[in-house]
Amino acid sequence: TPATAAPIAAPPITPRTWADEILYFVLIDRFADGDPGNNRGVDRRNPGGWHGGDLKGLTQQLDELKDLGVTALWINPVQLQQARGMPAQAPGTPGFTHEGFHGYWIHDFTQMEPRFGTEADLKRLVDEAHRRGIKVLLDVVVNHAGYTSSYTGRRTADGTAWLRVGEGNCEVDPITCAVGGLPDFRTEIAEVRDHVIDANIALARRTGVDGFRIDTYKHVESAVWLEHRRRTRAQLGQGFFLLAEYWGGTAQSLDGFFARDEVDSGFDFSFKGSCEAWVQGRGRTVAYAAYLRNRHQVRPGYVLAHYLSSHDEPMMLGNLQGDRERFRVCAALQMSSLGMPVIYYGEEVARGGHDWPFNRNAMPWGNRDIQPGKGVVRDEAMRAFYQQLIRIRLAHPALRRGDYTMLTQPADSVLA
Repeated sequence: TPATAAPIAAPPITPRTWADEILYFVLIDRFADGDPGNNRGVDRRNPGGWHGGDLKGLTQQLDELKDLGVTALWINPVQLQQARGMPAQAPGTPGFTHEGFHGYWIHDFTQMEPRFGTEADLKRLVDEAHRRGIKVLLDVVVNHAGYTSSYTGRRTADGTAWLRVGEGNCEVDPITCAVGGLPDFRTEIAEVRDHVIDANIALARRTGVDGFRIDTYKHVESAVWLEHRRRTRAQLGQGFFLLAEYWGGTAQSLDGFFARDEVDSGFDFSFKGSCEAWVQGRGRTVAYAAYLRNRHQVRPGYVLAHYLSSHDEPMMLGNLQGDRERFRVCAALQMSSLGMPVIYYGEEVARGGHDWPFNRNAMPWGNRDIQPGKGVVRDEAMRAFYQQLIRIRLAHPALRRGDYTMLTQPADSVLA
């Protein structure tokens, strides 16, 4: 739509289902630094290191998200991280070390990571988000601890170790393998799962978050997730939302979890690659249209969460060799397709970065005095495009729900 087109009025805030939300994912350390006093060990030259973003900084920038049209915010885990980084190999990064800035290497589930902030900071973020009509999803881990953690050596009364240590083969046994070599909690033991689940629920209850994004869902037994569902509903309310990261998830592969009502939603891992292929001319339009139709086979009452980029995959704009027009087509399709769109922070301003670890670089702030991304160029025209797409989506329920009909003939090259 030309820039001269009349703006679309944003609808008033009304009670929404999660199928209506626009979810925005932030890696806290990479977004905005609101408290330089907690910048212990910050090294912005190291793409795997701590860069200084925190909960106070994110809270200060909530109006940026509100203005974009975001209605729900997902943040990485906030518990205390392992003290030392891990030596790692990363292309073009001599001296690279990998720190727990992302939140997934937990040292102690009962403490906050001070570099993110305090529990009071998290509570204020949630309260301020709610004041703007934005829900908050907290990322939680149940499957594993950090490579070094307070749980190393901990045992039950009969001498059984809390953690399995060893790589294993996740293709053969996804439950007992050590994902990425991370020590694996023996969640089949009540004492172990109670500690982890209870710590996450207690933090949610004290701070008022609206739901959990659940990490490494594939690597924990269904029986644990059913118990987790029962406890979250009993202690946090019937409407407490659960979004599962089941690697490779689609409407079909997630259906068993939905049928058992373990969670409310799962990530659709197929949307990103399918759109990338179609806009680059790999595959026929009729096949892509059939793919979009098949996404509507999701079980009624459950939600697919579809994304264009993530912290665990190469970013779409990089995969498209920086072609912003093709990227805009995928953004438009994301905002007009069934499911809950997920925006990866900075994607809306064409954040650079492609493969790991550069898919986790700083939020671009241009000339604004906000670290760690001060001076990083941002595409304001892309942001305006996202604003318009989101306003249109929120204004028209047919872009969020309902049936799917292909209007063009199978031989046509245009999708309608």
